[in-house]
Amino acid sequence: MRAWAIVAGALLLLVVLWDAFETIVLPRRVTRRLRLARLFYRATWVSFRKLARLRRPGAARENFLSVYGPLSLLLLLGLWAAGLVVGFALLHWGLGTRLQLPPGMGGFAASLYFSGTTLFTIGLGDVAAKSEIGRFLTVLEGGTGLGFLALVIGYLPILSQAFSRREVNISLLDARAGSPPTAAELLRRHAHPDSGEGLAQLLVEWERWSADLLETHISFPVLAFYPSQHENQSWVAALTTVLDVCALIIAGVEHGPLRTARLTYAMARHAVADLSRVFYQPPKPPNPDRLPLEELGKLRQALDAAGHALPAKKGVDEKLTRIRQTYEPYVNALGEFLLMPLPRWVPPERLKDNWERTL
Repeated sequence: MRAWAIVAGALLLLVVLWDAFETIVLPRRVTRRLRLARLFYRATWVSFRKLARLRRPGAARENFLSVYGPLSLLLLLGLWAAGLVVGFALLHWGLGTRLQLPPGMGGFAASLYFSGTTLFTIGLGDVAAKSEIGRFLTVLEGGTGLGFLALVIGYLPILSQAFSRREVNISLLDARAGSPPTAAELLRRHAHPDSGEGLAQLLVEWERWSADLLETHISFPVLAFYPSQHENQSWVAALTTVLDVCALIIAGVEHGPLRTARLTYAMARHAVADLSRVFYQPPKPPNPDRLPLEELGKLRQALDAAGHALPAKKGVDEKLTRIRQTYEPYVNALGEFLLMPLPRWVPPERLKDNWERTL
């Protein structure tokens, strides 16, 4: 027996299986920093993000970033599978499992090959266990392989469904807040006589969307790396736009659904604060400021024209600043980490929406 191989194999199996359980099965945030999946994403995302920064912002960068989410998931699954194969191979080798081998094969390589064919239930039959402990490990590994493949098969559709739910509201925001979305454009498109009921209904939908985002992205953080369908849209920008609108209504915008805005703001702010903790991104105020005095003046003009006047009072400006300070550092930290730029408050010019540019 090789005691160190037995201990290393058992430890590797426990680490991989527990990490897969926490990532796929456990429906809550794991606060422990030392995790295989977290170390994997931290190492790969840092390198991938550096490569993405070498490309110009726009379609080229977004197309490059769109590869990371699905590719990293496949690589993580491959890493888990490799860990299981090596772990069981170490157990076979350490326990001295007697194997029926073809000529020219032996040593740890034979145990590794046997472990791989057993885990993936290939069953070629050219290598077989002859000892009782070997047969026991073979059955255990075959069952583990079937369970692992079943988890993977069930895991991918859940991710796809959660991604689709997230993107539905982001796509709907195209005609409601512009492309890219801004708070001024959203309020302009919900001017009288639609300002009350229509805007309130929109904020209710985004309150539920924020709750769903919080639930799915805490349970499956890899979804945060999945970009939206268009380069001028992202879940970070959409959520920031809704928070901006809520902040304006709470600060004192006329004819705004105040109670609904407060409820939506509470849920959306909860989502961005918790997600920044999931990715260990401390709050970081935007630099430069997203709403300097000149931009605030343009915002007031746009709101006045839309019938959503923001009173030019010192108390209103101070209240708006206080509200912004409670969420902007979080969305800015997430935006910089994920390379998803934050939206402006006022659109720079009248741009065509995504649906208008489709031929």
